[in-house]
Amino acid sequence: MEAGKGGDLDVLGWRLKLGVIVPATNTIVEPEFHAMAVPGVTTHTGRFPLQNVSISSDADFARMVEVIHTNLDVAIDGLVPCAPDHIIVGVSAETFWDGTDGAATIRSRLSQTSGVSVSLGSDAARVALETVGARQIGVLTPYWPVADERVRRYFSECGFTVQRVTGLKATSPVNIAEQSIETMTRAVYEMDGDDIDTIIQVGTNLAMARLAGELEQALGKPVIAINTALYWHALRQNGITDSIAGFGRLLKEL
Repeated sequence: MEAGKGGDLDVLGWRLKLGVIVPATNTIVEPEFHAMAVPGVTTHTGRFPLQNVSISSDADFARMVEVIHTNLDVAIDGLVPCAPDHIIVGVSAETFWDGTDGAATIRSRLSQTSGVSVSLGSDAARVALETVGARQIGVLTPYWPVADERVRRYFSECGFTVQRVTGLKATSPVNIAEQSIETMTRAVYEMDGDDIDTIIQVGTNLAMARLAGELEQALGKPVIAINTALYWHALRQNGITDSIAGFGRLLKEL
């Protein structure tokens, strides 16, 4: 059993208390994490301000990322009083934005602010890809080209060959969660090819955790949703190795 920061065990989160920060517009992280939940692990969410702004250009998307950047620390401050053992940053664009060095800076800053270890979407995606032995990848995002290129750069810096990036160009933060199963499935099939050994999805407000598990079976190759990677990363970083079915091989076997 892992003791909480106060020295005693939380009655429900006796193994691990996960703090999760998400934008106010995110409606997918919480239900997907709850669906993956294991006994003794609880999640506690803090939201930071983000308006459901219209996005119709790269400039609009970049402005949204800047708002996210300025609010991450506020969200951390709101979570610290519940004494989490680990924090998941449930927004991913910001964590890819400035490459591997930028991700390291965010991780260090938020960990220092909170006093606990932190899982970023970029880190979790990288470790998940390394764990499944990925080399040549396809990436699905809800983003616009300016962000897709940042994602491509990050994964390239990590040593992966990025064969294709497909961005769905969501028209607002809330619209990301409105992308249909059919839209995501079609995008994955159109992206896939013999030159891709693994597909990874980024954008935490895209509801792809269960779909990724289904597509993995259909395509015969790893398909990883970022929320699955984040929850898996947080568990494994804290020594929890429970097998969780329904979301792909990553959570079930690795």
